[in-house]
Amino acid sequence: MRFVPLAGILLAVVMVGIAIWQITETPGAVLNEEPPTVLTTSTPGEPVLISIQAGQTAQEVGDKLEQAGIISSGLLFRVLTALEGYDHKLVAGDYEFEKGMPTLEVAERIRRGQTAPLVVTIREGLRAEEIAELMESKKVVSADDFLQAIEQWYEFSFLYSKPYSANLEGYLFPDTYFFHRNMTAQEVVQQILENFDQRFDPDLRQEAAVAGLSLRTVLILASIVEREAQVPDERPIIADVFLKRLRRGMPLEADPTVQYALGNDPASVAKYGYWKQELTQADLEVDSPYNTYRNAGLPPGPICNPGLASIQAVIRPAQTNYLYFVARADGSHVFAETLEEHLRNIQQYGGR
Repeated sequence: MRFVPLAGILLAVVMVGIAIWQITETPGAVLNEEPPTVLTTSTPGEPVLISIQAGQTAQEVGDKLEQAGIISSGLLFRVLTALEGYDHKLVAGDYEFEKGMPTLEVAERIRRGQTAPLVVTIREGLRAEEIAELMESKKVVSADDFLQAIEQWYEFSFLYSKPYSANLEGYLFPDTYFFHRNMTAQEVVQQILENFDQRFDPDLRQEAAVAGLSLRTVLILASIVEREAQVPDERPIIADVFLKRLRRGMPLEADPTVQYALGNDPASVAKYGYWKQELTQADLEVDSPYNTYRNAGLPPGPICNPGLASIQAVIRPAQTNYLYFVARADGSHVFAETLEEHLRNIQQYGGR
């Protein structure tokens, strides 16, 4: 007959007893309960950021959590992870917890790798390089990795109208995002494109098609409107002007397209940033397919990443007789139906 050592029996009893206490006495700690999302906890408290390194043992992690006041017992953490069989499967990363949380909930988050999210807000009108720099500053991914990722292909139907060689400029939908700390650049871009797919929804795409506009055309025009319009109510009017000029074969003569062209020159970026404010006559003559003073029609692609309001403005433009506009000092615009009226406005308000 084989005898089990008494110490082993006692340890097993202690472990089971602790587990039963955890299940019955700790609010919300049920072994088969679906763990909450990374930002939700069952006990209010002070948010604490904890970094777990690859290779750390359950004991080391439990002690760190106990010392931070997140859980009451590091020993209990070690016992629970051992009972569940994932004491050697704890996922490294940065986690956000609140003090006094149920131990099992904490253990489940670490097992599943539910790290604290990195919150990034992409503003309307940023170009891809600016978004890449934002991703790096927020420690999501490096700028270089992000720029490489937007050169790759992603399987979304809305990308079928995009030239294969073109990057994802225009499709990086402005919004507030929550990224996991261990995401790859491709996963970050995938999440942004999924949001684009939801926000620029099939109904809106169908509305654009009925208006005779491809999705690519909408994004190119919307990106120009985004950079031109400082007053939200003017977006549909500016969109209407550009659409009319396109249909009549008139050049768009949009300053933001020249700014975008200059922003592709590292020397210009180093001196003036991505969006040079005061354009000279020489700037307006820059040799670039994006220069809508020199080239009729649309530029080859979007010049920034427009928000939903600018996209809707292109699909649902105002109905006016305007063909021209000039900016006032406050960023608003004065619109004109004739060239003569436009020239008077230029004389009065400056600009082009």
